[in-house]
Amino acid sequence: MTDTVPHNPCQSSDYLPGESAVRMRELAAEFNRSCFCITLDRDAMAKAMQAVAVVPDFYATHIVSRPHLFANVPVFLPEADRDAMLAIVHAIEATARLPAYVDAVLQWASASARRDFGPAGAFMGYDFHLGSDAPRLIEINTNAGGAFLNAFSARAQLACCDMVEPLKKGMTVGGFDEAVVAMIENEWQLQRHTGRPKTVAIVDDAPSEQYLFPEFLLARQLLEANRIKTIIADPAELSYVGGELRAGETVVDLVYNRLVDFALSQERHRALRDAYLDDAVVVTPNPHTHALYSDKRNLALLSDLDQLRGWAVAPEVIETLASIPKAIRVTRDNAERLWSERKQLFFKPVAGHGGKAVYRGDKLTKSVWSEILGSEYIAQNIAPPSERLVKIGDTAVSRKIDVRLYTYQGRLLLAAARLYQGQTTNFRTEGGGFAPVNFL
Repeated sequence: MTDTVPHNPCQSSDYLPGESAVRMRELAAEFNRSCFCITLDRDAMAKAMQAVAVVPDFYATHIVSRPHLFANVPVFLPEADRDAMLAIVHAIEATARLPAYVDAVLQWASASARRDFGPAGAFMGYDFHLGSDAPRLIEINTNAGGAFLNAFSARAQLACCDMVEPLKKGMTVGGFDEAVVAMIENEWQLQRHTGRPKTVAIVDDAPSEQYLFPEFLLARQLLEANRIKTIIADPAELSYVGGELRAGETVVDLVYNRLVDFALSQERHRALRDAYLDDAVVVTPNPHTHALYSDKRNLALLSDLDQLRGWAVAPEVIETLASIPKAIRVTRDNAERLWSERKQLFFKPVAGHGGKAVYRGDKLTKSVWSEILGSEYIAQNIAPPSERLVKIGDTAVSRKIDVRLYTYQGRLLLAAARLYQGQTTNFRTEGGGFAPVNFL
C-alpha cells in the first residue's frame, strides 16, 4: 500500500497535555499516519552498544548485517491501550494460578512440564494487535526475544519535534537493566530461596547462527557487569555429571533458556533436560511455564468464557479476557465448519514459533488444509493489525504493527512494536523491524 504524504502532526498547535482518551487515540493515529521523521539515532545506538558489548566491531558485525532489524520510526499509542494490555496480562496470569486451569493445561503438556520448580519465567512476551477498540491478544511467548535490543533502540531515539519530546517518557525503558538483573536473581530465589546464581548460561541451538544472537552478547555483558558470570552455550556443549550441569569445566547454576524445544524433548537437549528434572539447575523460562502460558491450545481455554465461568473465574477477569480473539482446537469433528469459516480465521500450530507454519484462512489450499488436519492446530479469529505509514524514498508505504509487552510477574519491563509486511512478523521488510512505542 502506498499513500500520499498527509498532514504532519508535528506542525499542529492544537495538542494540549491532559487531552481526553478519545483525543489521545486520535492523535496517536494521526502520528502513525503522518509522522515520518527518522528518530532512531543509529550512531548513538552504535556507540552505546559497542561500549557495552566489549566485542570488536559489534555494531558493524551484528547490527549493520541485519538491515531490517530496527525501524527508523517509533509507534504511537494512547496510554489507555497500554493500560488495557496490562489488564489482559494480569487477567491471564491470575487465571493461570487457578487449580482448574492448571489441571486443564497439564492434560496436554509434556511430562517434563508437569513439575513446578518455582520460577515464574523470565521475559514473558504478550503480543497484541490494536485497532479502534480493545487490544487483541494474539499470542503469548515464554522466551520472547528482542528485549535487550529494543532497550538500546528506545534509548537512542531523537525527538522529531517539540511535541514529541515529552512523549519519549512513555517508552518505559527507565530501570530496564536493573529490572533484568533483579528478575534473574528472583528466578533463582524462587527455586533456591536465597542468594543469587554464580554462573548463568544463555542457551540456544547454534546460538551464533540465531538472528537475535546480538542480544545474547548484550545480555551476557549486562549480567557480567553485575557480577554474574555468564556464558553463551549450545546445548550440545552441556554435560550433566555428578549432579552438576556443566559447560566444559564451568558449573552452570541458571540457564536463560532460548530454545524452541519447549519441552526439552530432543535428544541433543538431554543433559539440560535431565539436570532440570533432577532440580540440579534453575531453568527460565522452563517447560512448566511454557505449558501454563504459551501452548497455543491455552488460547482456546482463555477465550472460552463459558469454561471460565465454570471455573468460577472472577467476573471482572472474564470481562477483561473477553477481548481475546476466540480460538478453538482444530479436529476432524469441526473440520467442515472451520473450512467453511476459514476466511475469518488464522490457523496456528500449537507448538509453533516465529510465525512458522501459520496460515491465514483465506490463503489456504486443500493440500495445506490436509496437513493441518494431520497436525495439532488451533483456529483463531482474525484480529487485523493496525498500521504505521513509513517513508521509503519519497513514498509513504503502509507497514503492519504488532505490539509486544515484555513483562515479569505481571510487571512491564518494556513495550516494543514490530513493523512488517506480509502474513506474519518478519525482519525482511524494508522500513520494518523493531520500533519503540511512545504512549501518549
